[in-house]
Amino acid sequence: MNKDQRDGKWDQFTARVKQTWGDLTDDEVKKAEGNKDELIARIQEKYGDSKESIAKKFNELIGDDKS
Repeated sequence: MNKDQRDGKWDQFTARVKQTWGDLTDDEVKKAEGNKDELIARIQEKYGDSKESIAKKFNELIGDDKS
């Protein structure tokens, strides 16, 4: 997978993240800069969800991308 493909996958994933956690701003997502752990931390800070529940939802969103 080249950089453009990876960036495209990240963009698709973050679009789903923003749909799921609608109060996230584009700036908050951009600050994560492709770092899933950073994005989880930002969601956790904003919503108070557990890291485990966010990671589980991330895995579901990633799974949706494979279809």
